[in-house]
Amino acid sequence: MVDEIDKQVVNALLRDGRASARDIAAETGVAATTVSRRMDQLAEAGIIQEYTPRIDYAELGYDVTAVFQLSVEGGGLVDVTERLSDQQNMVAVYEVTGSHDIIAVGKFRDTNEMNARIKDILTDPDVRTASTSIVLNTVREHEQFPVGDAEE
Repeated sequence: MVDEIDKQVVNALLRDGRASARDIAAETGVAATTVSRRMDQLAEAGIIQEYTPRIDYAELGYDVTAVFQLSVEGGGLVDVTERLSDQQNMVAVYEVTGSHDIIAVGKFRDTNEMNARIKDILTDPDVRTASTSIVLNTVREHEQFPVGDAEE
């Protein structure tokens, strides 16, 4: 069970993923040894999964973001999601309800690179239909939110 101290630790890490236990202790007023122990417990429980930098792909030349909506033949769902997940340009792959089975988001250097990926998807024998949207403007992306009570 996650308590208030765990939430404070998680929220401090969301603000600065590189913060040390000592930094978090100073911010929260919780002893550094307690913070360190809680960080270890949160990692063991799978709540903290990894510490990773947040990258601005557009600054690295990945100027095209595409959203793929796929309908898949009955038994091919797992295979298609695995193949998409194995492609390094795919930053998100979701199994969804509704008129499609999979939503995938990819980042590409240019439309030629994106077009090649679209052709790969369209020739996948498990993909029944595919619809692609190009993102015109990214308003919010990859954001996490502080944890707390539902009323907060």
